[in-house]
Amino acid sequence: MTRRAYLAIGHVAADMTPQGRVLGGTSAYAAQVAAAFGLQPMIWTSAAPDDPLLAALAHQADVDLLPSDHTTTFENIYASAERQQVVRATAARLTPANLPNHLRDQRTNRVPLVHLAPICDDVAPALAHHFADSTVLITLQGWLRRWGADGSVRLRRWFEADVLRKADLVVLSEEDIAAAPDLEAQFARYARHLVVTRAARGGIYYRDSVPMPYAAPMMPQASICDPTGAGDIFAAALLASWPLLESDARWALAVAAQLAALSVTRRGLASAPSAAEVRSALAGSQRRLQVDA
Repeated sequence: MTRRAYLAIGHVAADMTPQGRVLGGTSAYAAQVAAAFGLQPMIWTSAAPDDPLLAALAHQADVDLLPSDHTTTFENIYASAERQQVVRATAARLTPANLPNHLRDQRTNRVPLVHLAPICDDVAPALAHHFADSTVLITLQGWLRRWGADGSVRLRRWFEADVLRKADLVVLSEEDIAAAPDLEAQFARYARHLVVTRAARGGIYYRDSVPMPYAAPMMPQASICDPTGAGDIFAAALLASWPLLESDARWALAVAAQLAALSVTRRGLASAPSAAEVRSALAGSQRRLQVDA
């Protein structure tokens, strides 16, 4: 049987760490999560073709690569619980004009699950209009970022109502809009399903502007290793579990929050869940879904 496809659109990244360059970016994390859910991961991205980090992608997903002079490169600097991001380089922008041929005709090559995953304004918002027959999740972080000559990331007040309306699910973190918290209410007004994550405090889920808080599992402080990628894992798990849990937000959020909480106990792409962890998280939510029915 052909596995359902999960397409992540966005730059993979080279994350600069004390141990050297490591593969990151929302699309790379999403591919790992999709595989753990038993889906067929697909990535459309841009990077330098000779970047050695790309070798790992071939083992994770079917990759369409738009060649670029550079691979998008980030440095994450953590001070206490706060993160300062610095952009060191960016790859080519992904737009409808350079969409791979096999993704152009969605009538014959429909992708069930599509994740628009910008990390540095690398994905044209117009792509949200291309996948009308797919379940589309957008992680907004990359459209909410701008940076100057020094590369330091600051807030960009992005807002496009028609793009928000096109998405089935929209996810962002409170950190993304810390400098403009008023954007949360604006996004909630237009997104059908909006999730604003608040790290260990869970988050707020909005259905047609109506808020509902959700909790996150508490992890012992001593077990926390690295929070990088937790939000990406949350979003990908939410999209992957959405059809499996009959689009029931309560239990899909529970699965996503559980897998994101586990992720902070590991580092890098190894923080993505295993297939066994996914099965365990899904089983608990599926039992509750049956009780509700």
